[in-house]
Amino acid sequence: MQGRGGSTGLLLAAGAGRRYGMPKILVPGWLEHSVAALREGGCGPVYVVTGAARPNLPDGAREIHCEDWFRGIGVSLHCGLANIGENPERVVIHLVDYPDIGPAVVSRVLQSSGDELARAVFNGRPGHPVSVPRCHLAALTKSIQHQDGAGPYLRAHPTVAVECGDLASGQDVDTQESIHD
Repeated sequence: MQGRGGSTGLLLAAGAGRRYGMPKILVPGWLEHSVAALREGGCGPVYVVTGAARPNLPDGAREIHCEDWFRGIGVSLHCGLANIGENPERVVIHLVDYPDIGPAVVSRVLQSSGDELARAVFNGRPGHPVSVPRCHLAALTKSIQHQDGAGPYLRAHPTVAVECGDLASGQDVDTQESIHD
């Protein structure tokens, strides 16, 4: 399946989830939900960057294993971007620990992005997913540092803020207690 305009989904799910108590890729339902959000939101293919854990992936999802995942989210993002193996029109970057992000959020970000950088915001607070058009992929990949993801690059370049607070909370779940907050 090809996504809208050649959109490729990239799900970062390599971390150990130390604060959560387990790798978040192993939390029941999160991996499947995140892959479905990307796919049903308009991405195809969907890649999952694994690291600390390597579970079976949902049908149709493709694994990119990051050997150096423990060095930081930037390493996982760089690994994913460097190993997509295609020339997508855009890459939609999402994180497995945003369990309330569904296809409607992904679709809205894609529809709003065009040839510009775009990211979901929730009541004005930046979040995920992030849409990166082809013209930014090489520069973003080159700019990534070990501990930082795409944030520094996004802050340094014009980025379309796509309000999605009516669709989801955009809450990054770092601990099991934060699920109930």
